[in-house]
Amino acid sequence: MARAIYPGSFDPMTLGHLDIIRRASKLFDEVIMAVVGNPGKSPLLPMDIRKNLIEESVKDLRGVKVEEFQGLTVDYAKATNTTVLIRGLRAISDFEAELGMAQANKQLFPELETIFLMTKAEYSFISSSTVKEIARLGGDVSQFVPHPVNDYLREHFSRGTKQK
Repeated sequence: MARAIYPGSFDPMTLGHLDIIRRASKLFDEVIMAVVGNPGKSPLLPMDIRKNLIEESVKDLRGVKVEEFQGLTVDYAKATNTTVLIRGLRAISDFEAELGMAQANKQLFPELETIFLMTKAEYSFISSSTVKEIARLGGDVSQFVPHPVNDYLREHFSRGTKQK
């Protein structure tokens, strides 16, 4: 079975992420969206919420699983016996950063291959950081994120203030 991992914080998941996972699901029998928890960052959304929103957003895609992990992606790849990573690219600047990471991962796990997929042009400007900023300030993010993510953000953020 051809399997790949699409790792990321997905905080929050965007339409660009959804575009990449849709296309990757056509290339592989199974794609694991591996949601990484980074203890050094303060995420907008807790891990369980991110995971649930992603599961809801990809529920109609064949062969897509959503899991969470902590630590190095190469360690997760080894633990799941997976040798392919999917990474999305929006711009040349993404490629520079992703190339360095792919080379480091290859050094740590020589069997690991990284496949880069370019996001569609209409999603090339969307980033989770931009979506977070708009959501925090009470703006409309419906054109940038899948419906379940939009519904959650709209419900949990009022104009400029995070609701608890």
